[in-house]
Amino acid sequence: MSKVMLIINPSSGKELGKKHAELAEGTLAQRFTEVDVRFTEKELDATEFATQASLGHYDAVVAMGGDGTVNEVITGIAEQAHRPTLGIVPLGTVNDLARALHIPTDPEEAISILEDAPSRPLDIGKYDDHYFMNVIAVGLIAEAVEEVSVEQKTSLGSVAYFIEGLKAFKDHSPYPIRLTAEEESFDGETPLLIISLTNSVGGFESFAKDARVDDGLLHVFIVKQLGFFDALQALPKLLTGKISDADQVEYFTTKEVHVDSKERLPINADGDTAGHLPVTVQVLSQHLTVFAPVSK
Repeated sequence: MSKVMLIINPSSGKELGKKHAELAEGTLAQRFTEVDVRFTEKELDATEFATQASLGHYDAVVAMGGDGTVNEVITGIAEQAHRPTLGIVPLGTVNDLARALHIPTDPEEAISILEDAPSRPLDIGKYDDHYFMNVIAVGLIAEAVEEVSVEQKTSLGSVAYFIEGLKAFKDHSPYPIRLTAEEESFDGETPLLIISLTNSVGGFESFAKDARVDDGLLHVFIVKQLGFFDALQALPKLLTGKISDADQVEYFTTKEVHVDSKERLPINADGDTAGHLPVTVQVLSQHLTVFAPVSK
C-alpha cells in the first residue's frame, strides 16, 4: 500500500489551490493507493502536516502552493529519519525551485507530471537551525522584498523585485560584511550577498548558470558595488547567465560559509525575512528526493 499526503495552501495563487485540489487528488490516486489531502489554515501548518507524513512513513508528500509552502514542507521532513519524496505544484509568484527542476509553472501541467514523473536527488540548505531550498540573501534585498506589494507581484512577477532592488541600492550605502569559507574569505563592503542552491534566483533562471539541484554546493555571489548604473550594466549578464563574470561580482562555490557583520543586517531566506546576522550556511547534499520531469 502506497500513501501520499497532498498539502494545499488554499490562498496561494488567487486561490488556485482550491480550484485544482480535485484534479491533483485524482491524478495522485493513479499512482498511490491512498491520498491524504490537507489544507493549511495558518503559518507552519504545512510543516506540521509534512512531519506527520514522515512519522507515518508516507511514500510522498506534495506541496501545492508558493515558495513559502514548499519551504514549510521541506522543513517538516528535513530532520526526519524517514523522508518522503517531495512533489511540487507551484502556485506562487516566483517558484524558483520548480523552475530549477523544470517543473511547469502552469498548475495543471505540474499536476499532470505527478502521475509518472521519476524522482531525483535534491540538495537543501541549512542556516543555523532552519532550512531553505533555494537562496539566502543578505543586505538590502530583504528591504526590497518587503517593499514589493501584492499588486506588483501579480503584475510584474520577478521584475518587481528587481525594480524595488534598484530603488534600495540607489538610496543606501554598502554594508560591512565578513565572510569565511574554506575556499574564500571576504572582509569588505557589499550591498548584496547571495548564497544560492539552484540556478534560478528571483525568477531569473540563468542567475547561477552552473548550479545544479544536486551538486552539493553553495553558489556564493558577492556584489562589490551595485548602484543604479552598475545594476543596468549587470542586467544583460544576469539575463544571459553570465552574472558571475560581471566586474561587480565575486563568485565562488563552497559547502559551508559563515557570514557576520558589525551592523545588524537582515537575512532573507527563500523570499522571506529570516532573522539577522551572524549566520552559518551549509548545504545538505542530496538530502531529499523530489519528483521532477526528465531534463531535455
